[in-house]
Amino acid sequence: MSSAAAPTLSLPGDPPGGRRAAWVWGIGVAVYFVAIIFRTSLGVAGLDAADRFDVNASALSTFSILQLLVYAGMQIPVGLMVDRLGTKKVLTLGAVLFTLGQLGFALSPSYGMALASRALLGCGDAMTFISVLRLGARWFPARRGPLIGQVAALFGMAGNLVSTLFIARALHGFGWTTTFAGSAVAGVVVLVLLLLFLKDHPEGHEPPPAEHAGAAYVRKQIAASWREPGTRLGMWVHFTTQFPAMVFLLLWGLPFLVEAQGLSRSTAGELLTLVVLSNMAFGLVYGQIIARHHAARAPLALGTVAVTALLWASAIFYPGDHAPMWLLIVLCVVLGACGPASMIGFDFARPANPPERQGTASGIVNMGGFIASMTTLFAVGVLLDATGDNYRIAFASIFVLEALGVVQILRLHSRATHRERDHHVVSRVEAVHVPV
Repeated sequence: MSSAAAPTLSLPGDPPGGRRAAWVWGIGVAVYFVAIIFRTSLGVAGLDAADRFDVNASALSTFSILQLLVYAGMQIPVGLMVDRLGTKKVLTLGAVLFTLGQLGFALSPSYGMALASRALLGCGDAMTFISVLRLGARWFPARRGPLIGQVAALFGMAGNLVSTLFIARALHGFGWTTTFAGSAVAGVVVLVLLLLFLKDHPEGHEPPPAEHAGAAYVRKQIAASWREPGTRLGMWVHFTTQFPAMVFLLLWGLPFLVEAQGLSRSTAGELLTLVVLSNMAFGLVYGQIIARHHAARAPLALGTVAVTALLWASAIFYPGDHAPMWLLIVLCVVLGACGPASMIGFDFARPANPPERQGTASGIVNMGGFIASMTTLFAVGVLLDATGDNYRIAFASIFVLEALGVVQILRLHSRATHRERDHHVVSRVEAVHVPV
């Protein structure tokens, strides 16, 4: 049996899926959708934030760095919370926190209060994606896992699209406070929906009782997840693939296109929108490919890294003052593949861990890309200040992290795939002996 057949295995006890599953899961996705709107709203407001709080590039990057620092630091705790408390409680807490964070950002009169608001937003945001992945695993058959994950990410990018299309226009039409306070209403709406309609799992598919939560339990969950090569490989895939697009969309893309490439803000906004649209298209394609050909995971991830690095280098080192528009368009299209490629990391971790560790393992994987993004956001801000806004030097910092990630992926891939094959054989044997 080839590895491509692995995800099609249906085990006894698999959730049935169906319309009810789609409805419940859709509520979780709606919460994630709003969280992404709030997370990425700073990406189109970076120049406005610099003017409002009178800060330089390094201080501006601190907004996103702090938000991602909180997000990354919360991933393992959130994974443990999801495994222990279930999806609904964690999503509810997350929605409350990111809504308060967005409202606080709207009303902040000072840089310090705005930083605290973004940290609160990052804390709530951190509770959404892992919860949505867990919700999908509880409501849909395992063979749907890769596609469900990519579709969730696609809706997340639709939230990014709302930021680039509507938040940016609203800022110039209604101003800072009205725009950010008005968007916070969406958080209240999804909070009401999840409180009324969301369920952790379908009837008859209750998870086994969780162990007593304590320090020993926490250490056991983290250590067991980390020991799996698939978890570590997933983290490095996420680390290496996600951050170029994240850095571009979250903060530095708009200043780069306006200040370094001489484009108008409206044209730059259209290119950011192109990244989001490309991401949504690639998400559907990657999800279908991986669902049918499991062995394509590593080639897709490494291929995305290679093409991204090539186009990034071509754009920033293009001879002359500005890169041609066609090259910037191609770069933005390619950056759209980074998000779907990062989802492949979860497809390495998922089969390597049993259901009771899925949240913890997903948290470890999800840390990867956000640590890389945080590091690069900081590096770009510092290098811009140190070099007098030389984007060529500042943006070249991504190659360091990409090289590190590729080395780790190549080191762990063989070990993880051998281990996954062993798990697959055991699952087939157990499926034969479990009465239906």
